[in-house]
Amino acid sequence: MVDAHSPLARVIERVPPPAEAVNGRGNWADKELALGTRLPDDYKRLVETYGRGDFWGALCLCTPFGDDNPVRLEADLVEVFGPLRESWPEEHPYPFFPEPGGLLTWAVTGDSAQLCWLTEGPPESWPVVIWSRDSEYERFDCGAAAFLEGWISGRLSSELLHHEPEVAPWFDAAIERDHVYVRLEEGDLPYTERLRILRDTLAPTADRGGYEYNGSRQDHFIVTETGWQLTYETAYAHQLRVAFPPAESEAARQAVLAAIDRMGCAVQSIGTVHGTSSWNPPLTPQPREQAPGQCI
Repeated sequence: MVDAHSPLARVIERVPPPAEAVNGRGNWADKELALGTRLPDDYKRLVETYGRGDFWGALCLCTPFGDDNPVRLEADLVEVFGPLRESWPEEHPYPFFPEPGGLLTWAVTGDSAQLCWLTEGPPESWPVVIWSRDSEYERFDCGAAAFLEGWISGRLSSELLHHEPEVAPWFDAAIERDHVYVRLEEGDLPYTERLRILRDTLAPTADRGGYEYNGSRQDHFIVTETGWQLTYETAYAHQLRVAFPPAESEAARQAVLAAIDRMGCAVQSIGTVHGTSSWNPPLTPQPREQAPGQCI
């Protein structure tokens, strides 16, 4: 049960949790025994509510559960960074857990930054330290859930944690997804009109950010009822990138190809870059790019 007045409750108000928390459940006592420390209660509730996945396309939550978990909560900073600290001690001002008061990572970012606890005192008082790959540090005197609440509400700002500030915050669970690229002919309509038709056909949708540079565009969005992730772009090529659960391959194929037809664009080729989904016409492999919001 989540306290209605807690920071986690305020996170839930802004960012709906997934139907199932991936790698979010297990024996906490066993994991704490293996780590050699008790973990903060707010972090436990956060893991049980959201599980492994990413917030706002920027922060990927580590959990201690799951045999196939690539971002497991582990006390491995000494092993990974200890040799670097010996060579450049001035760039590593904090100890590493299980050293007394050491850093323990509870989330990572796409920019290779790590969100850590500084394990001084009882777990409920552990502050958050963000540590970038350039050995820059930021300290926040609050716990994991309070940091998340402040960050997504805009009350806390970080130079080391990048996100889409003009887009409402979201959470993407780290579920299995197939990724398909649809290479398109240009068509007669302008890009903005094609994008409008695409999103109207797949509606309701929600923004996931994008950019425009030197005439090239990239627009990310999600189909809210299905969770399908899409990127429409001319940045790398005129193409549509689609990510969806493998079981929904046929539904996604029909919906996306129907939308493309309404856009007035002919399909040049279709390629599967991750997964097993096979869409018609026959596949032509494309270079792999990271899908929007894809978690490590």
